[in-house]
Amino acid sequence: MTTTGLRSLFSRHDLLSFAVLALLLIVVFPLALDIFRLNLIGKYLTYAFVALGLVLCWGYGGVLSLGQGVFFGIGGYMMAMFLKLEASDPESTSIQSTPGIPDFMDWNQITELPWFWEPFYSFGFTLLAVLVVPTVFAYLIGVAMFKRRVSGVYFAIITQSIALILTILIIGQQGYTGGVNGITDLRTLLGWDIRSDFAKYVFYFICVALLLTCVVIAQFIRRSKFGRILVAMRDAEDRIRFSGYDVANFKVFVFCVGAAFAAIGGAMFTLQVGFMSPSFIGIVPSIEMVIFCAVGGRLSLFGAIYGALLVSWARSIFSESFPELWLFAMGALFIGVVLAFPNGLAGLYDQYARGHVAKALDRWVDQLTRSDSNRTVQGVAHERQ
Repeated sequence: MTTTGLRSLFSRHDLLSFAVLALLLIVVFPLALDIFRLNLIGKYLTYAFVALGLVLCWGYGGVLSLGQGVFFGIGGYMMAMFLKLEASDPESTSIQSTPGIPDFMDWNQITELPWFWEPFYSFGFTLLAVLVVPTVFAYLIGVAMFKRRVSGVYFAIITQSIALILTILIIGQQGYTGGVNGITDLRTLLGWDIRSDFAKYVFYFICVALLLTCVVIAQFIRRSKFGRILVAMRDAEDRIRFSGYDVANFKVFVFCVGAAFAAIGGAMFTLQVGFMSPSFIGIVPSIEMVIFCAVGGRLSLFGAIYGALLVSWARSIFSESFPELWLFAMGALFIGVVLAFPNGLAGLYDQYARGHVAKALDRWVDQLTRSDSNRTVQGVAHERQ
């Protein structure tokens, strides 16, 4: 996208925030951190995809989903299936009773590859499935719920139930999904070792590029007429319905967008971490993803990304010392955000710092403009002489 295109989507302040985020992710982190820490940041950024989708769904659409881990997990499992099939060639699995199938299938006395695994031999199909399967699933849920005007806390509870059901299903079908351990021992992508340091650098930058692309897409939705209707629908749903708009269709669309974002994050998580398990699908991870959005600011795209980074980093630090207390800390953090600063860190920034930043930016732009004008005047005077 050109600079003019970005300016049409972003205000001057938002464009500065986008540039700062891009600089931080593309330049500062890779230069300042070793490969282990950078890979950890890449893992945190996969959660930021979910937080971005929640900004659109919850912050602008008023649709609170407590089951976004479902779409994150589906995207991750789609990618893991392709990688597992590549790691399960007949030569690598020659010691199994049935060579050529994933090891967990052989352990569960399955003698041939299930039919729904067959298409995942194709990398192109896998990429398509990462986007299409979670989006279609979200569409079915959205149509079933929103067409019947199920919303608010009822929709949140239903999505939470779906996350629990899917987790139980995956654990119960151990022979087809890997069970509680998930799909592990992923080694190569199209013959390329994904465990090498170089691969980790590449996947990090791919993750950053996809995340920034999703930011642009989300900003386009937010600034469009659709985004304005979303906000109006959130604040006065009945008024929008009486104005002739089909509220259910708007909710279904934004819910599907959030699901697609989450699925991309899940696929990148699998590539960077090297496994996928049902522990990233259930109720707890889904609530954590909502906390990422709430802490960063459910009305701010950039705040949601910083929220995912900060909370994930705090979880890593805190859980190392007090693993049993982390869930209580997460609950206290969520309650504190709701009570003390409901708009998250982005709200605090808007309240206390944004005005000062805007004034400093205006002064800087004025100085640049005056410098350019002085150079132009001096150039014209020089030509006349």
